[in-house]
Amino acid sequence: MTRAIRIHEHGGPEVLRWDEVDPGTPGTGQALIRQTAAGLNFIDVYHRTGLYPVPAMPAVIGNEGAGVVEAVGDGVSEVRVGDRVAYCMSLGGYAEQRLVDAARLVRVPDGITDQQAAAMMLKGCTVQYLVRRIYPVKAGDTILLHAAAGGVGLIACQWAKHLGATVIGTVGSDEKAELARAHGCDHPIVYTRENVVERVKALTDGAGVPVVFDSVGRDTFMASLDCLQPRGLMVSYGNASGAVEPFSPGVLAAKGSLFLTRPTLATYIGTREELDAATTELFDVVLSGAVKVEVSQMFALKDAAQAHRDLEARKTTGSTVLMMEGKES
Repeated sequence: MTRAIRIHEHGGPEVLRWDEVDPGTPGTGQALIRQTAAGLNFIDVYHRTGLYPVPAMPAVIGNEGAGVVEAVGDGVSEVRVGDRVAYCMSLGGYAEQRLVDAARLVRVPDGITDQQAAAMMLKGCTVQYLVRRIYPVKAGDTILLHAAAGGVGLIACQWAKHLGATVIGTVGSDEKAELARAHGCDHPIVYTRENVVERVKALTDGAGVPVVFDSVGRDTFMASLDCLQPRGLMVSYGNASGAVEPFSPGVLAAKGSLFLTRPTLATYIGTREELDAATTELFDVVLSGAVKVEVSQMFALKDAAQAHRDLEARKTTGSTVLMMEGKES
């Protein structure tokens, strides 16, 4: 038996229970991994609250982690016992041990710690599909990124800057503005006291930006549209403030023939080939030093409820990981 954080019903952080569970033995195509760290992401909140349904209750939540392969089932060729591995978009991460489809595991290269891997897989692969596939950021672009001091935000600021873009980012405080600036954000906007649309228009000489990357959702959606230049692209990839309310497609026409996409990471790493391509590029850009992955907060796995409270209260910056017992380094 091992321990895991499970939900037995939807609700606030208090529904996260520290349960004893049986991780099982690996079946065909599966690997059993002993986890060292699990990543904290807003999708975990969506699963906890029921915004994104889980297959069945009770459920171990969490979509990102790193550890060591302890056993493999029949037909597994992707990993071997003893490999350091990481994964994302595989529900069940808040556990000391777990079974994972081996086709969703990638080997962690030397030079990247387990903590970094657990902090970067979901967030880093998200940034990869945002800035390399949905809107291939290029030198000379000016982009707008919401939540620039968050886990995805800090990686995105660095990666976009590495690609030659000018980065405008929204943050909630002066401290977060300095953090974003230190990670490549050219123009942090403190949305609690500044008008985001006016600042973006001033920074672009009234033109607006060609793309907005918006993980906030309901609170920022319409303002994001107003920041776009004609035929600009709105990338709504999260709901940190709640789901975007229904609206008429005519709004996109009225605001300049805008484009809108609501992507998910699962779609962009849906095949083994896509997963390999995304993680190879992610590991390369981190190992080169162009993007630094820093773990800003660490909690013991059993304290996941407090980690959720801090995440939802905007008390966290950058990446947060949940550490397994005895795995503090």
